[in-house]
Amino acid sequence: MQLDIPLSRDLVLIGGGHTHALVLRQWGMNPLAGARLTVINPAVTAPYTGMLPGFVAGHYKRDELDIDLARLARFAGARLVLDEVVGIDRAEQLVLLKQRPPIRYDIASINIGVTSALSSLPGFDANGVPAKPLGPFAAAWERFVADVAASNLKADCVVVGGGVAGVELALAMAHRLETIGAGAASVTILEARKGLLEGSASAARGILARHLERSGIVTITGVGPVEIQPGSVRLSDGRTLPADFVVSAAGARPHAWVANTGLDLTDGYVDVDAHLRAPRDHRLFSAGDCANLVHAPRPKAGVFAVREAPVLYDNLRNALAGKNPLRTYHPQGDYLKLISAGGKVAVAEKFGWAASAAAFWSLKNRIDKDFMERLTALPPMKVRQLPAAHAALDEAVPAGQMLCGGCGSKVSRLSLDAGLAAARAAVREDTVRGQGDDAAVLRIGDKLQVISTDHLRAFTPDPYTMAKIAAVHALGDVWAMGARPQSALVSLIIPHMSERMQADTVAEIMSAIGDVLREAGADLVGGHSSMGSEMTIGLTVTGLAGERLIGLEGAVPGDQLILTKPIGTGVILAADMRGMASGQLVQNALRSMMHPNAAASEILAPVAHAMTDVTGFGLAGHLMNILKASKVRARLELDRVQCLEGAELLASKGVKSSIWPANVRSVSGIVRPESARSDLFFDPQTAGGLLAAVSASESERIVAALASAGETVSVIGHIEAGEPAISVV
Repeated sequence: MQLDIPLSRDLVLIGGGHTHALVLRQWGMNPLAGARLTVINPAVTAPYTGMLPGFVAGHYKRDELDIDLARLARFAGARLVLDEVVGIDRAEQLVLLKQRPPIRYDIASINIGVTSALSSLPGFDANGVPAKPLGPFAAAWERFVADVAASNLKADCVVVGGGVAGVELALAMAHRLETIGAGAASVTILEARKGLLEGSASAARGILARHLERSGIVTITGVGPVEIQPGSVRLSDGRTLPADFVVSAAGARPHAWVANTGLDLTDGYVDVDAHLRAPRDHRLFSAGDCANLVHAPRPKAGVFAVREAPVLYDNLRNALAGKNPLRTYHPQGDYLKLISAGGKVAVAEKFGWAASAAAFWSLKNRIDKDFMERLTALPPMKVRQLPAAHAALDEAVPAGQMLCGGCGSKVSRLSLDAGLAAARAAVREDTVRGQGDDAAVLRIGDKLQVISTDHLRAFTPDPYTMAKIAAVHALGDVWAMGARPQSALVSLIIPHMSERMQADTVAEIMSAIGDVLREAGADLVGGHSSMGSEMTIGLTVTGLAGERLIGLEGAVPGDQLILTKPIGTGVILAADMRGMASGQLVQNALRSMMHPNAAASEILAPVAHAMTDVTGFGLAGHLMNILKASKVRARLELDRVQCLEGAELLASKGVKSSIWPANVRSVSGIVRPESARSDLFFDPQTAGGLLAAVSASESERIVAALASAGETVSVIGHIEAGEPAISVV
């Protein structure tokens, strides 16, 4: 029998730099049992800097630069925390975050790159953009190029910094502007030192200088900027340059928060020894541009970050396991530098020798594409095979299909109805409504109280995010009936882990649930916890209401059907489990699920004739509940139903949640066109929106109010007289 190894150590990767991206890939190929892996990064993607000049020049599309950290984290079995690190409490072993509670570590690694921001330069933050971090710069450059192409106006660009990075950017910018026909555009390099490309071999400087001259790029040396103004740059010699786009490539700078960690630093960079470990704190490692190799100082270059990855991976594993000795990193003395020259030409330099040719750009392109291929073409998810001998399978349950999380793992509607048929009807006088509606309704004195319970099988390894979604989901029934949340009990199952990790995990979950409940005006009053094979989070919630409660009955012919929140969470989560969804699509879905229905309920409750939240049985299933209770039918307009980005495309590829077939079988009275979009009507929603039947005379006003409140909203159809059925047109 294989032992169940409990989680006992936390490894936290701070930053999604190139080294950490490669570590995630290696971890997915060979994880360490008993270790929980977390990666923290401000964005779901980490741009690959090696392809930035090619993107600026127009050789690559924006998405070709992006390392999808969410897909890598899913492959590695890691949780991805999207937040900005603001510090490290080394005494308590906590990573401090900007927006959410700290995360504890046993071993942590820092790979956050550098910045080229000039915040101390007056006007730069408002009127300039740093080349690093790459993401914001790439977005700003795309917008600028689009504006220039659309307006055909003169475009003056200024690059602050005349090192290799600045020259490479300037050449790329000039090439792109020429390509889009911006003939009146200009590119100027500002270098405060006396010459460009200091530190490069003289042969390379000469070749790049000729490229600059042929591209018409103006170089100003020995003069620096003193203020960035809207449309201009004021120089230290009193001159003013026209400037519609200002970018800083003026050398790498460490991120400011590192200075407050108490770690040994050199010029603000984290000192590391030959094992990539902080010399006086062996729980912390660092790699890439943010690290300083004390034993073998090297310039900031991506080649070192890439080659540090296997050493860092092995040393993190050994440190977590308490094993010695650690591997030693031996950086090469020199390396082949390939510098883009605007068009599909590059300058190669090594050992003082340099040359320029299209072949060198082709070599650089192949190296960059191969690197990205390693991080995007991940090995397929392993599918468990059926044993040779097994009981006969139910045809309705596909063999080998992965069970989805969230509402995709619910019991089917037909099975639930059959099971509930055995339950006895309510007999107490204070039970106003029992099973069959969104929530039970109890009379307490002269007040009405609603009570509901729900729980979710985890579909993300991040307890904080999962807890927020579970809380919003459970409160959905209260909001759907027009009640105000009052209290909640938590029912929690967490994986087998050490006592210290239990405390940390429960604290994260309760913090997230507490945030949602406080915002909703409710109290967290207790709960129950246990350990099991996987994380499950549930809540029993109560709410208070006046005499008017909104149920499923009450829709009348002529009512408009209003839906808040787009649909498609089920198919996106199913695709994520299979490694088929991009990280951005998944994060969009998670944000939608974390969005509460409180504001929508406040607006809809006073006027809705009938209302429900759209969850596990899908839009069609929950609409049918209203139709049966109200004894009416509905006509839906297919194109009016809003879907999450990517959901329809994934559905067209045959991706479906595990409960989708049962949802289809449970809604017999529907006529619809065969399409991926109409398939999404049966997609199970986790923490979905509200579906309300509203008088046609109120519809326009209510939609406007919802939109003003920041809700995604659309009128998707209307109610008609007749037997319960759904027609989709």
